[in-house]
Amino acid sequence: MKRISKVYISGLGAVGGSYGSRIFDTFPESLSVIADKERIARYAKTGIKVNGRNYSFNYISPDDDAGKADLLIIAVKQHQLEQSIIEIENFVGEDTIILSLLNGIVSEEMISEKYGMEKILHSFAVGIDAVRDGAEIRFSSIGKIVFGTKDESGETKVNSVKDFFDRTEIPYNVPDDIIRELWWKFMMNVGINQISAVLKANYGVFQNINEARELMEMASFEVVAIAEKAGISLKMEDIAKYIAVADTLSSEGKTSMLQDIEKGRKTEVDIFSGTVIEMGKKYGIDTPVNSILFRMIKTLEKMNS
Repeated sequence: MKRISKVYISGLGAVGGSYGSRIFDTFPESLSVIADKERIARYAKTGIKVNGRNYSFNYISPDDDAGKADLLIIAVKQHQLEQSIIEIENFVGEDTIILSLLNGIVSEEMISEKYGMEKILHSFAVGIDAVRDGAEIRFSSIGKIVFGTKDESGETKVNSVKDFFDRTEIPYNVPDDIIRELWWKFMMNVGINQISAVLKANYGVFQNINEARELMEMASFEVVAIAEKAGISLKMEDIAKYIAVADTLSSEGKTSMLQDIEKGRKTEVDIFSGTVIEMGKKYGIDTPVNSILFRMIKTLEKMNS
């Protein structure tokens, strides 16, 4: 097992900044944030504050000669992934482990097209309620990173990441079936992220208003039906599992999609309801709820722009 000592992060949003701060707290010298020169200049001017503390991260641009990463964490939004794949190229070596914390179920395949699936551990973050407002990031729950390998060939990489997360006190879970867990997180995003964006609802709304929870469940039912056809063992009771997670989050916290709508940014609707609609056609499953959500969120995007 190789001990991880050099970590790069691509994406300094709410998720990337939160986990980056935890790594920096323990091993500041081991962490670098990949960003273009314009962003680096902006970060140098404004600084980054996480839960009230200023963080002086080390920044590197894509063409810097900073050496290969032991662990490379991608924490950008889906529409930024193609650019991130290009920007990390200089730092991916033969033994680099890549974790993609993106929402959805397609990012690992996109990354593997350039770097090979053997470098990638399937992963996602769950239970984190981080919000970024300008140069400030706040969270009350850092959640956990769920990761794993589809077969035994990746066990050495899994053990290296487990060791690093133990040393940096980043909560994690390594499930028996990581692909099923990725679908479970996808179902969660399809439900709560999209409904929150349409309703402009924070987590407190879902914790206290039954009708909001019902809307979330209706969108999720369609994912369960598709998963059954795709051979993924999602069940109806898995919806209750993610509602239980939502109940633990700060009532004032907001989903990433709601934050995007409020800031006038492009959302990840294409990889949420867009994917559900596409897979519904493939497997012959009707997706009326997600079809409506897709059009509503696309409308909100265009109104914002």
